[in-house]
Amino acid sequence: MTHLPPVVDELDRTILALLTANARASFVHIGQRVGLSAPAVKRRVDRLRATGVITGFTTTVRADAMGWGMEAYVEVYCDSAAPPSRMSEVARNHPEIVAAMTVTGDADALLHIRARGIEHFERVLERIRAEPFVRRTDSRIVLTQLLPGGGGTALRPLLSRAVENAAEPG
Repeated sequence: MTHLPPVVDELDRTILALLTANARASFVHIGQRVGLSAPAVKRRVDRLRATGVITGFTTTVRADAMGWGMEAYVEVYCDSAAPPSRMSEVARNHPEIVAAMTVTGDADALLHIRARGIEHFERVLERIRAEPFVRRTDSRIVLTQLLPGGGGTALRPLLSRAVENAAEPG
């Protein structure tokens, strides 16, 4: 039997968009925007959490404020198909890797890396290249983030319409 993803209706999408824009928004505030009572919003958020639609709440910190102002994307090419579990292990062993995924195309994986500067980035790259299955890497250094959030807001286009459509309070 296939496990189907939970159904998310338009009201849920609006609530998710409002929480994505401000995870600290109160249920009262969200309720005013979507036309529900605070307890009704809480029940929906609890359901979204219980079904795994909402996977957690987080604090976003500017990387440059922590001294990690350099950002790059690195394509990783492997000698043989490295299993995703091995790539995941490599990513977990490097705190500078903030996101990692296997991809289609010529590269086997894509890594999103944060570093203090070029020298730090080079050391990280050397450690990645030292992995026995890595044949080569191809890097792209980020010059300017064009959208706020630095890529951490993948659902913005899907959810922003819901916020725009939410009724403004009286």
